[in-house]
Amino acid sequence: MKENYKRIISDLEKKIYKNVYFLHGDEPYYIDLITSYIEKNVLSEEERSFNQVVLYGEETDMETIINTARRFPMMSNLQVVIVKEAHYLKDLDRLTSYLEHPLVSTLLVISYKYKKLDKRRSLYKELSKNKNVEVYLSEKLRDYQVPDWIDSYLREHNIRADRNVSHILTEFLGADLSRIVNELDKLLIGLPGGEHHITAADIEERIGISKDFNNFELQNAISRKDLLKANLIINHFGHNPKDNPIPVTIATVFAFFRRLLIYHYLRDKSRNNVASILRINPYFVSDYEMASRHYDPKKTIRVISLIRTFDMKSKGTGDISSSEGDLLKELIFKIMH
Repeated sequence: MKENYKRIISDLEKKIYKNVYFLHGDEPYYIDLITSYIEKNVLSEEERSFNQVVLYGEETDMETIINTARRFPMMSNLQVVIVKEAHYLKDLDRLTSYLEHPLVSTLLVISYKYKKLDKRRSLYKELSKNKNVEVYLSEKLRDYQVPDWIDSYLREHNIRADRNVSHILTEFLGADLSRIVNELDKLLIGLPGGEHHITAADIEERIGISKDFNNFELQNAISRKDLLKANLIINHFGHNPKDNPIPVTIATVFAFFRRLLIYHYLRDKSRNNVASILRINPYFVSDYEMASRHYDPKKTIRVISLIRTFDMKSKGTGDISSSEGDLLKELIFKIMH
């Protein structure tokens, strides 16, 4: 996904253009970047006045889009037509007729965000086989991929970060790349001049995410069987339930023990193999090595069953009197004893 994005931007910088750019997928971040680059850079400011049109799927239709795309540019070699929010268009398949004979002097951008175009549609087949079309699929990252993406983004900006920074950010911000970049950019702007290193303390100070009381630290405390640290964290969660919703905590702990169970049954426990199978950063393999000494396979299976039970309780099944904080305290106590 990122590689294709870089290739498209590189071609655009070299003024290597396609007649049509069809940008689709459930991750809007890269779609917005490509659209924005075309909108700001393909035509000069003077050319944009007469030769750049931005339409919105909720307010237009394919007939208008096609008619606009078939116009010739004025005092320019190119016309740019950008269709934002194209997922609202009800007659999108009519684009097929335009693809058969696209106007060479028009650069048509279709921004079809938040969903993938169905491969069974005739439009998809026409897009895929047309050499004059750039089809870009922007897929949402899996949760386990986000920390590496954050680390990569920081490296591109010549910033080093403590190993837990990307995981703390992922836990707090989820997989929304636009939101992540927004927070990272604010963080980078706030760094003192000449500073190229981010710590968990920076995250707490500038973004408001506690470096000591978060699910990542809770996971570490559980893996080390550090009952005191675990209790401090869950007490903090109990007093701040809005910032620390129990479904997220349960999901985090469950994912950890699910991976731990896989770790137990791996024949090859070399660092690189474990990281590859568990889909984690190699830095965190040691966490599973440590946890495996405290939780053998039988105990790990019992913990997974326990987490499932408390997940149901947190959703109101079988226990409607305990608060989320009390449920979490009971769960962590049972896991660690």
